[in-house]
Amino acid sequence: MSTDILALTGELLDPAALAIVGGGTLLAVMLRSPLRDIVRAVAALRTLGSARFDAEPLLEQVTALDRIAKRHGVLALDRSVITDPDIKTAIAAIVDGAGGPAVQTLVDHRRQARVERHLAVVDVWSGAAEVAPAMGMVGTLIGLARMFATMSDPSAIGGAMAIALLATLYGALIANLAAAPIANRLRANARSEAIERARIVAPLVALAVREVPRVPVVQPSPLASVA
Repeated sequence: MSTDILALTGELLDPAALAIVGGGTLLAVMLRSPLRDIVRAVAALRTLGSARFDAEPLLEQVTALDRIAKRHGVLALDRSVITDPDIKTAIAAIVDGAGGPAVQTLVDHRRQARVERHLAVVDVWSGAAEVAPAMGMVGTLIGLARMFATMSDPSAIGGAMAIALLATLYGALIANLAAAPIANRLRANARSEAIERARIVAPLVALAVREVPRVPVVQPSPLASVA
């Protein structure tokens, strides 16, 4: 049984066809996407096995920061250890005196920027899924051209035919069993994180509204009005 599996694996493994499809797909993705997005797309593979993003710990941290601000003043938040970049930026703005609308705009902008980065990573893998079958067809055409060029040599026809057939197989496998599933998983994770991060906007805005400095309004005196 194992011998048959090894034999089948050896028959389905063709380095030339794999190089054509894999190399062509990689080259097409590099031409279509910026290098920073490709680097992020590779780094995003580490998140596939992790759990979905949950904003509950961030909400608990915002609640704790709210209690600190009530007890010790808003300036005490500047000494708090905050790991999440969005909350850290919002708290820094609140300490500097930003009001509720400014904090909401800041947090929404950072959340939208994160969504755009995630979608750029998804586009890299979606592009690979789109290109791989085309590269498989290119490998098929190369194999057929090689086969027709070596019709006088029967021993070379089998290798050329293997490239022609296996290139199509590799393109379909890369697209449907690797690139497309990865793109779908990353898209679902990005959508879930965007929805969860929207939950922290309201508590941060409420904290900013309460702690924004109240500038006293100086009423003009009657004498100044007469003058």
